[in-house]
Amino acid sequence: MAASTTAAPAPCYDAPEGVDVRGRYDREFASILTRDALGFVAGLQREFRGAVRYAMEQRREAQRRYDAGELPRFDPATRLVRDGDWTCAPVPPAVADRTVEITGPAEPRKMVINALNSGAKVFMADFEDALSPTWENLMHGQVNLRDAVAGTITYRDAARGREYKLNDRTAKLFVRPRGWHLPEAHILVDGEPAIGCLVDFGLYFFHNHAAFRAGQGAGFGPFFYLPKMEHSREARIWNGVFQRAEKAAGIEPGSIRATVLVETLPAVFQMNEVLHELREHSAGLNCGRWDYIFSYVKTFRAHPDRLLPDRALVGMAQHFMRSYSHLLIHTCHRRGVHAMGGMAAQIPIKDDAAANEAALELVRKDKLREVRAGHDGTWAAHPGLIPAVREVFEGHLGGRPNQIIIGDGAAAGGHEHEGASVREEDLIQPPRGARTVDALRLNVRVGVQYLAAWLGGSGSVPLYNLMEDAATAEISRVQNWQWLHHGAALDAGGVEVRATPDLLARVVEEEMARVEAEVGHERFRKGRYEEAGRIFSRQCTAPELDDFLTLDAYNLIVAHHPANEIRTDDQQA
Repeated sequence: MAASTTAAPAPCYDAPEGVDVRGRYDREFASILTRDALGFVAGLQREFRGAVRYAMEQRREAQRRYDAGELPRFDPATRLVRDGDWTCAPVPPAVADRTVEITGPAEPRKMVINALNSGAKVFMADFEDALSPTWENLMHGQVNLRDAVAGTITYRDAARGREYKLNDRTAKLFVRPRGWHLPEAHILVDGEPAIGCLVDFGLYFFHNHAAFRAGQGAGFGPFFYLPKMEHSREARIWNGVFQRAEKAAGIEPGSIRATVLVETLPAVFQMNEVLHELREHSAGLNCGRWDYIFSYVKTFRAHPDRLLPDRALVGMAQHFMRSYSHLLIHTCHRRGVHAMGGMAAQIPIKDDAAANEAALELVRKDKLREVRAGHDGTWAAHPGLIPAVREVFEGHLGGRPNQIIIGDGAAAGGHEHEGASVREEDLIQPPRGARTVDALRLNVRVGVQYLAAWLGGSGSVPLYNLMEDAATAEISRVQNWQWLHHGAALDAGGVEVRATPDLLARVVEEEMARVEAEVGHERFRKGRYEEAGRIFSRQCTAPELDDFLTLDAYNLIVAHHPANEIRTDDQQA
């Protein structure tokens, strides 16, 4: 009798009704994408997708008003919230000291271990701007964080013969899911892509919430960072997600805590309202300053009187940036929560000691400014910066874990904080400085190289001694678009020229040749640089500004595998 030639069914994920997993099957991924975990994510999607759709439409409606000439402002309807005498839930002792936090992607695995061992107080593991959201990255990231929470994460570097494992003392783990606007095309719920942040949050929470309990009550985690919000209605959705998750897990209300990144211009006018919506779950606010600059351009895209100068000149000395930082500190301390400072993106310069020391001195000055202003902690992009940042913050704090004085938003010295006097016009004052062709060129080099790396699966990219993520690539893109759209006058070595599509085309051609020379012909040929150059050029010259660089390019990294039927128990063995 002839042997059967019927092929065994391909392995696939055990998904509940209405859920279709289109990503590549992997046994390790299957330990994350269990039937119950996918059911939990699907429940979040079904309950909150309507509210998310409405919030995204309200974003578009607000932008239409800004395009028509309206300026962002404090909402008169929520004055009672801003003026009210209320505070958020007490700061959990587990995260009272957040003087220095390191950030990085949730994948690769070695980077997660190094960040947890870095000496920072907190590691923010990122599924957002520092991670290219390929299926492989997202799922490996979930596996990494599950193992990190369990304390079992290890990595062997066979080439170096080195084993990586956790130290006895590690940083507290915060996780940043994607923003509300990003889909997860590899998981469909009722025939539509899942909301990316609900996938990131849902899978991580489902598998790890129990490890944070250890017999303790509210405020002991899990801990999160929440990105890209523009209005308190979006914080209200997150609060509902947290409440549903806590109820489903049978844990105490307020167990989950989250820090909101204030990284959009509209959100700076909503800080009290955001904290009020999340007051049971709040762990403060953070100055996401690179995305904030990006948002300033995007919000005022139709306003030719608000053109950005060279991005290197848009630092915290600019009045609108300093006002934003001071108002955030005042708001957070008035409400009894952390006011976190911004990112130090420098990375060690190994082959030039003098340049490295100069870069460290810039970091020290920036962090000294932050701690003197009242920030309770700050961000660093590389473990090599941690000692310098800790020295600045801990030296100023003198043994205190933070600078929070609840009630009146006073500064640590007892006097009224400068943020108390910030007004609407302070937050939108146009930045000052030169606009140059050299900056146009740098924007092209940074934007193209970052996008090429992102398309290739890397979301955290060292470029010109800085660790770049999607935020700095976005600044490069929108600044070029703004200058071209409004025909900005640019300095070309003492000669004034107008920003035009023809100028950009010439600059792109020249800078692509420079990039090829810098990275090498073979790497350039094998990478996705030419594709990235085409995408970046198209976005810089588009009639209307695209909302997000990565949203436009997302479909280029989606890799669907054929849908399979649910496996039997024998197939799962």
